[in-house]
Amino acid sequence: MGAPAEADRGEPGGFRTALAGLTTRGRSFLAAGVAAVICAYILGQADLRRVGMLLAVLPLICAAVLYRTRYRVAGSRRLSPARVPAGSEARVHLRMDNVSRLPTGLLMLQDRVPYVLGPRPRFVLDRVEPGGRREVSYRVRSDLRGRYPLGPLQLRLTDPFGMCELTRSFSTFDTLTVIPKVEPLPPVRLSGEAKGYGDGRQRSLALAGEDDVIPRGYRYGDDLRRVHWRSTARYGELMVRREEQPQRARCTVLLDTRGGAYEGAGPDSAFEWAVSGAASVLVHMLERGFAVRLLTDTGSSVPGEGTDGFAGSQESADAAGLMMDTLAVVDHSDGAGLSRAYDVLRGGNEGLLMAFLGDLDEEQAAVAAKMRRRSGGAVAFVLDPDTWVREPTDAPPPGAAHEERLRMLREAGWTALSVPRGASLAELWRQADRERTSTAALSGEAR
Repeated sequence: MGAPAEADRGEPGGFRTALAGLTTRGRSFLAAGVAAVICAYILGQADLRRVGMLLAVLPLICAAVLYRTRYRVAGSRRLSPARVPAGSEARVHLRMDNVSRLPTGLLMLQDRVPYVLGPRPRFVLDRVEPGGRREVSYRVRSDLRGRYPLGPLQLRLTDPFGMCELTRSFSTFDTLTVIPKVEPLPPVRLSGEAKGYGDGRQRSLALAGEDDVIPRGYRYGDDLRRVHWRSTARYGELMVRREEQPQRARCTVLLDTRGGAYEGAGPDSAFEWAVSGAASVLVHMLERGFAVRLLTDTGSSVPGEGTDGFAGSQESADAAGLMMDTLAVVDHSDGAGLSRAYDVLRGGNEGLLMAFLGDLDEEQAAVAAKMRRRSGGAVAFVLDPDTWVREPTDAPPPGAAHEERLRMLREAGWTALSVPRGASLAELWRQADRERTSTAALSGEAR
């Protein structure tokens, strides 16, 4: 919500600002009055001179009164919601408060918004009593993800005769974040989850400190039933056993952002599909209880607050928001390969690996194949470049080069799926589960 701010009342003594705000009506009255006065002196008509002076002075008086207006107006803005998926609408609420002791005149309220969010909203507010309040709202919508500034809010003042208009601006801005579309995914059992505990949960010892050993010393509040008597007799003090507690399994979502790996632009492009797919998987895995991180081909990971770069169990909501904010502004990278992402992944066992990859050449396919060695399970959604540059009705079957890249990944242990134009991520998600199940069955028969 934007903080209340007062409208700027202009530069002191800048009466020229008020004269510059004369409307067409005010300028017409001033010109007619000056012309009438000149004609009156030429013709010697005193009545015409008085009429001309009235016509000329009236817009000047209106400009002076409007410029010297002493009432103060405070404005605020509230977004509902502040983070919205692409293609959905958000509502912007504007509130105006008259914090002076004088009533206002006719006010025109205008908010500045980027053109991708829609037309610039304008509202006409009637007289606002001292201490009064007016609230208006408008809707914004964007098919393109990103962060869009809203503001500053502008207030246009006018006199009762419409002779002069002055625009005064507020200083506050707000930001609307348009995140990628998130597609609901069906619950499936993918390889890489911990076996036997369900929902990707493992078992680990509960550490109470960096210096803990097995067992550890008694601490106030420990259950006496956990006392380890043998160790107590050995060390001469009470020692307790450590309990087991669930530990969340890990999942890394890799997003290929290389500029040369995608063709086309716009909300229906291949890159936007990959970004939306990564967002859908992130949300789905967080809902299933996984510790998730987002990794790009540049080697940067999100959220990355911890030493291992994964979100903790108490940070799911914050981590999801941070990753969505990152995906809202992610753009093509200048990198030409996936080596930096591989350097991050080879540092340890990353659990389940989900990758959204663009067009791969033989070298990059080999790098991606090596990533499988350090993960418990790996699923790759590889976008077919041939189908994304043509209409769906004219799209040819996957080319030989694309099929060769998929074969290299599958031989390395990936569950690799080709993504044609217009593909549904939910259907590909089910297909990945079926292929993993069939591969596991064939491996069992071979053994």
